[in-house]
Amino acid sequence: MSIKIGILGYGNLAKGVESAIQQNEDTELLAVFTRRNPKDLKIRDPKASVHHVDEIEAWKDKIDVLVICGGSATDLPVQTPKYASMFNVIDSFDTHANIPQHFTNVDAAAREAGKVGVISVGWDPGMFSLLRMISDAVLPEGKHYTFWGRGVSQGHSDAIRRIPGVKDARQYTIPVESSVEKVRAGETPDFTIRQQHTRECFVVAEEGADLAAIEEQIKTMPNYFADYDTTVHFISEEELAANHSGLPHGGFVIRSGVTGWEKQNKHIIEYKLKLDSNPEFTGSVLVAYARAAYRLNQEGQSGCKTIFDIAPRYLSAKSDEDLRHTLL
Repeated sequence: MSIKIGILGYGNLAKGVESAIQQNEDTELLAVFTRRNPKDLKIRDPKASVHHVDEIEAWKDKIDVLVICGGSATDLPVQTPKYASMFNVIDSFDTHANIPQHFTNVDAAAREAGKVGVISVGWDPGMFSLLRMISDAVLPEGKHYTFWGRGVSQGHSDAIRRIPGVKDARQYTIPVESSVEKVRAGETPDFTIRQQHTRECFVVAEEGADLAAIEEQIKTMPNYFADYDTTVHFISEEELAANHSGLPHGGFVIRSGVTGWEKQNKHIIEYKLKLDSNPEFTGSVLVAYARAAYRLNQEGQSGCKTIFDIAPRYLSAKSDEDLRHTLL
């Protein structure tokens, strides 16, 4: 019997989820729900159907897990608690400072409905969070560092596109290599934001736009670029399409710690991801944890869960015996 999955939304992340489902034999996509006109939406899976989000409640007894693919700023804080009252749900909420409140809201809705809600699943928050926790537990005396990139930041790219005179843009987050090497050498420095990452922007400007003014607005934009060393390149639309159409990303978590009575031995734990497609990889993580959400609910559990709460065996389609034989 396959796990029947629904997807809410159909942007880049949802397309990644759709792709991941077809690689897992124990899952199937049943339906995609959208705020757009369903007739205008073309999905890849020929067996799944498309419906307006207003019809979603009618699917309460048909879908095992609803994967919610909205944005963290305004969609997920509303959608995840709302739909946790109807389905087992999972999201990729990534506003780190607001995760505790989001957990509380989803937990209340899911417990009342007898459902499982899994939040903040992806690679950061998500897999990187898990590695930070494990590394902290193994090396309690030490510091951890997270570096992102080189990769496209979709949120920062969108912020550039909102500047008057900008036709299109891509922004790459890049770790400062000298800082990375210090940590890998066993040092435990305190970095400023500027010392850990730089930002590189590739911008297609409207004809006749003031390039100097656009560059100034980018470099001084608070919360996005003002605290970073930022480079801006103005390029043609053709060059952007040829060289910057993908959505690669990645990064690494490093824990530098010491052991021994005299703390004489240094240790480095490093976990690295290099992703050709950020949304496809994130979608793959979501599908694995959708499996876990379904299994936990089948066991009678309810409420909100994070990546810290779910044992690894719930993620795999393999049997416990197979896991012990092949991977342990």
